[in-house]
Amino acid sequence: MISRRDFLQVSMAAASLYGLSGFGSWSRVAAQQALTQDQLLQFDNFGNLSLIHITDIHAQLKPIYFREPEINLGVGNNKGKVPHVTGADFRRIYGIADNTPAQYALTHEDFSSLAKAYGRVGGLDRVSTVINAIRAERPDALLLDGGDTWHGSYSCYHSQGQDMVDVMNALKPDAMTFHWEFTLGSDRVNEIIEDLPFAALGQNIFDAEWDEPAEIFKPYKFFERGGVKVAVIGQAFPYMPIANPGWMFPEYSFGIRDEHMQEMVDEVRAAGAECVVCLSHNGFDVDKKMAARVKGIDVILSGHTHDALPEPVQVEQTFIIASGSNGKFVSRIDLDIRDGAMKGIRHKLIPIFADVIAPDPVVSKVIEDVREPYKVEMEEVIGQTESLLYRRGNFNGSWDDLICDALISERDADIAMSPGVRWGPSLLPGQDITREDIWNVTSMSYGQAYRSEMTGEFIHVILEDVADNLFNPDPYYQQGGDMVRTGGLGYSIDISKKQGERITDLTLLSTGEKLDPAKNYVVAGWASVNEDTEGPQIWDVVESHIRKKGTVSVSENNSVKVTGI
Repeated sequence: MISRRDFLQVSMAAASLYGLSGFGSWSRVAAQQALTQDQLLQFDNFGNLSLIHITDIHAQLKPIYFREPEINLGVGNNKGKVPHVTGADFRRIYGIADNTPAQYALTHEDFSSLAKAYGRVGGLDRVSTVINAIRAERPDALLLDGGDTWHGSYSCYHSQGQDMVDVMNALKPDAMTFHWEFTLGSDRVNEIIEDLPFAALGQNIFDAEWDEPAEIFKPYKFFERGGVKVAVIGQAFPYMPIANPGWMFPEYSFGIRDEHMQEMVDEVRAAGAECVVCLSHNGFDVDKKMAARVKGIDVILSGHTHDALPEPVQVEQTFIIASGSNGKFVSRIDLDIRDGAMKGIRHKLIPIFADVIAPDPVVSKVIEDVREPYKVEMEEVIGQTESLLYRRGNFNGSWDDLICDALISERDADIAMSPGVRWGPSLLPGQDITREDIWNVTSMSYGQAYRSEMTGEFIHVILEDVADNLFNPDPYYQQGGDMVRTGGLGYSIDISKKQGERITDLTLLSTGEKLDPAKNYVVAGWASVNEDTEGPQIWDVVESHIRKKGTVSVSENNSVKVTGI
């Protein structure tokens, strides 16, 4: 008799024969050839339950460019495993040919020329078209939002998230979980959730004073779909008070709380759940570890680390789905649930090519309405770029190099630091830089640009602490984003070393001298988690710098030497 595990593996093998687990014919279309909406949406219905997953939209309502990372290093047990594989190596794993839509959507290679061929991606009116098409085939499909939704743009900042709330309400999700939403402040978050027409989930969101589950965030919700009793359990970002300012949401505590997750899984199973879905904002490696520790989860819909994978990753008997970011992809997951258990899975990562997918006119109207009050300010051209501006990568991105240049110039500093956040669209060489573009990579509720003196020793400590958040071999200790970006400072990092020993050869680039541990240096940065940070807003700093330059060009950044890979 075939075991459940073997059955699922056979099902996955069969699913992988279906156009690389759902790539479909779009993966084989060469550059300059016609790509159709039907190709992107084609899917052979499977099983009796469909899930639709979107995550990490970061308030991007309109189509954008978004370059995937060139460097995404894994450590410990995740070294060399997806999603920590990029470029040609990534393409070899998934059989992606040169000059195809899949290369453009899923890697950084030849990005600028392929972007000209295939155009922008995303746009929530296009996302809506895809969702509507899936619902037309599977009316009972569950739409689940993985969070980082009410954050990341000019209109989102000025409307305190209301633009995203209005548009997402038009998409009609069934549930969501959270991360950057909390940086609106707990009062605003609570106000929105009280009127939210769908479930706000987080089994790991607790009352900080009583160390009990927070009442406003339910741990899970049951749904009856496709004749199946489904339990969706929410998992908010575990490290909120560490990665973001805890003073903005002092009544809440977080954490992974995998013991409590196991209790919730056992509870819903005892109540008759035939399928258990975890809607997660842990990050992919944390989800892999949690899947190995918590038994009984069928599917984890992963968010936070912005990974886009064309096939599920299996850990024990749990399948993990990664659906990208910025509205660039929608995942469709069809499940075969019979006799109270999952018997098979089929998945498709659908790229939202904005020139191919027709916008939903209803959602287009909502988007235009919420943007209208800010349209003139957002569309003002501040300058132009000669360089490809992008953010993703473990150590640097050209957008952050530009931000660091602005901090050094405008704040008269020796060294600049920019947080290693992953959100923010890309701009192609030759594009105008609008005010909206600047806000898309700087917008947050604690954007003050500080200027202070730090010793060489303290700078070293900062870099070591951030490196451990990224390269600790235990995923449960990886609490941040990518490495803090630096301007005016070079260093070497051995990611295989332990904390305190990874960073060496700190060098002041303006003089070529090694940093003196006892000497003070003027450091400018932004996004401090400290409550009383003073300084101009980072978007004003960057705008001033770009206005003075007129046309910006960002040189290749070779200031970080990486070993131990």
